[in-house]
Amino acid sequence: MSDVERRPLVAHVIHHLVIGGLENGLINLINTLPGDRYRHVVVCMTDYSEFRERIRRPDVEVHAMRKRPGHDPAVLLRLLRLFRRLRPTIVHSRNLTALESQLPAALLGVPVRIHGEHGWDVNDPEGKRRRYRLLRRAFRPLVHHYVALSQHLVDYLRSGVGIRPERIAHIYNGVDTSRFRPAVNGRTPIEGSPFNDPGLFLIGWVGRMQPVKDPANLARAFVRAVAQDPSARRRLRLVLVGDGPRRQEVASILEQGRVSELAWLTGPRSDVPDVMRGLDCFALPSLAEGISNTILEAMATGLPIVATRVGGNAELIEDGLSGRLVPPADSDALARGLLAYFADPAAARRHGKAGRYRAERRFGLDRMVAEYAQLYERLLAHNGAVARVDVA
Repeated sequence: MSDVERRPLVAHVIHHLVIGGLENGLINLINTLPGDRYRHVVVCMTDYSEFRERIRRPDVEVHAMRKRPGHDPAVLLRLLRLFRRLRPTIVHSRNLTALESQLPAALLGVPVRIHGEHGWDVNDPEGKRRRYRLLRRAFRPLVHHYVALSQHLVDYLRSGVGIRPERIAHIYNGVDTSRFRPAVNGRTPIEGSPFNDPGLFLIGWVGRMQPVKDPANLARAFVRAVAQDPSARRRLRLVLVGDGPRRQEVASILEQGRVSELAWLTGPRSDVPDVMRGLDCFALPSLAEGISNTILEAMATGLPIVATRVGGNAELIEDGLSGRLVPPADSDALARGLLAYFADPAAARRHGKAGRYRAERRFGLDRMVAEYAQLYERLLAHNGAVARVDVA
């Protein structure tokens, strides 16, 4: 066996590899874990996009299982064949849509089997569906250890699924605070933006326009904000970065509210750090979240944040200190939060600085990578797969 083959192979199983927070966090982990210690493969239950090109390591394969919607038993056979060929030392699945990969991993005796909960399924935004809870319970015997990204997910696994505390690791997402950093002298112009006048106040959002992210609520809140403040039409602007099935609905709301010319729907962008530095405020109107990568990126950029009080958002944002938390699906409350920063730019800057400080101290990328490496090493040693090594 060569030195390369002696390195543990980690098979990361996800729903799909497209632009998204979970996927971004996975790529950050693969790119940052010591290359001389681990090998990686990404297994997509459905498919992948050009987002895979963000993986900097040339030795990382990406496989698409092309699972059909609903129940598709054939995908288990395809996974079994793939795992038999690859012989991973660790299978690390993420979220409910990838949980079934633990069955072929267990049948083949994969030494370390980990499942991560990153946030709720789009069809179960509050984690209350009995069917999904029972499914997670059914897979308990197959999983050696769980990773929960937020405390509320830790509580869910313990009380809702019945996982013992010693089988759960709580690991927050991490953000690259050198890549996402504040602008030096006020916000910087965004390439291609129609709103680079320094006298404007730019509210931004980044993500995939899907129902659980509720971008329509942000569009409605922006319409309300413009209607409520006489100066908003002159100076308040909205920048929405991303694409998805709710884009047309968002555009229609803005058009019906007669504010289309005050909003910019950019589509997908590869220069998100630069876009962030061109904003004055960040908004996250989601109906459910785990630990939001975009909140962390906005914090690291030094932006004040108005976000819904769902999932792990309250674990990231200190309400009234580094941002404002509002109820989900409440356009009026979201509009008030945005207008509060628009009316008080000094408070906006103060909260942005507090968020940057918090991101640096608690949510750095190096901390996240070290915690995953420590977990992998501990489980490898415990299951007799390889000798434990020291991890910095």
